[in-house]
Amino acid sequence: MAADIDQLQVDLGDGFQLATKIVIAVFLFGVALDVRPRDLRDVVRRPLAIGAGLLAQYAVMPALTLLLTLALDVRGSVAIGMILVVCCPAGNLSNILTHRARGDVALSISLTTASNVVAIALTPVAVAFWCGLNPAADDLMRDVSIDAWGMVAEVALLIGLPFALGLLVAWRLPRVAARARRYVEPGALVLLLLIVVGGLAGRFEAFRGYVGAVALAIVLQNALSLGVGFGTGRGLRLPEPGVRAMTFELGVRNTGLALVLALGFFGDLGGVAFVAALWGLWDVTTGLVLSTWWKRATGRAAPAGSPEVTAPR
Repeated sequence: MAADIDQLQVDLGDGFQLATKIVIAVFLFGVALDVRPRDLRDVVRRPLAIGAGLLAQYAVMPALTLLLTLALDVRGSVAIGMILVVCCPAGNLSNILTHRARGDVALSISLTTASNVVAIALTPVAVAFWCGLNPAADDLMRDVSIDAWGMVAEVALLIGLPFALGLLVAWRLPRVAARARRYVEPGALVLLLLIVVGGLAGRFEAFRGYVGAVALAIVLQNALSLGVGFGTGRGLRLPEPGVRAMTFELGVRNTGLALVLALGFFGDLGGVAFVAALWGLWDVTTGLVLSTWWKRATGRAAPAGSPEVTAPR
C-alpha cells in the first residue's frame, strides 16, 4: 500500500479546512502581536543574520530537501509535501521554543517577521521551482495544474492580512496586545494540534498503511533542518542564544500553513497533506525535546547564586 501513496485521497471536509485556516490566521496574528518596533529595526540592523537565515530557508534547505527526496527515491506526492513544508515560513512556535531554550528571542522574532513577509511571494515560487527539479514531483505538479497566482493569493490572505492586523493592534493598542499575546499564541498552538490530530484520527485506518512510506524521510528532513539552522548560527559566529534562535527558525516550520496549502492546492494528492501533518507532529516533538535540553543545560551551566540566563528582548 505504501507504494501507492500518490493515489491516497484525503477529504477532510470544508469545515476542517476552514477551521485550520482560522487557526493559522490567529497564529500569524499572534506572531505580529509580539513584534515591537525594535524588532523591525533589528531586521535592518542585523542584515547579515537575517539575510543568511532567509537564504538558508529558501535556498539551502529546499536544495538539500530536493537531494534527500532523490536519494531516498520517495514518491512524487511525498517529495511535494517535503518541499512544501520547508518552503513555508516559520511560525510563532519557533519564538516560543527559542524562549523556552533561553535563546535570542529578539532575533527569533525578527527572523520570523522577515520570513513571513517574504513568504507571500517566495513560498509559491519556491515550491514550483524546487518541485520542478524532482522528476516524480514535477509529473504530479503538471497533472494537478497548480494555479500559481491562486497560491500567492492564498498565502497573502493567510499570512499578510492577519499579520498586518496584528501589527496594527500592537502599534495602536500595545496594552491590549500585551494581554492578548499571553493567550493567543498558546491557544492557537493547542487548537492547531487538536485540529490536526482530530482530523487524522478520523481516518487513522486509511493513513496507517502509509506511515512507513514517509516516516524515515520526515525524521531525516527534520534533523537536517535543525542541523542547517545550528550550522548557520555557528557559521555566523552568533552567541549561543543566537545559535539556538537560528536553529529553531530553520528547523521549525509553519506546518499548519503547509497543511492548508496542501489541502487547497493538492487535494487529489493525499500524500502531500499526510506529509505536512506528520511533519508538524514530529516537528513539535523534536522542538520541545531540544528546547528542554537546552533549557536544562543553561541551568546547569549557570554558576551557583547567579541569575538564570534569560532570552533578550
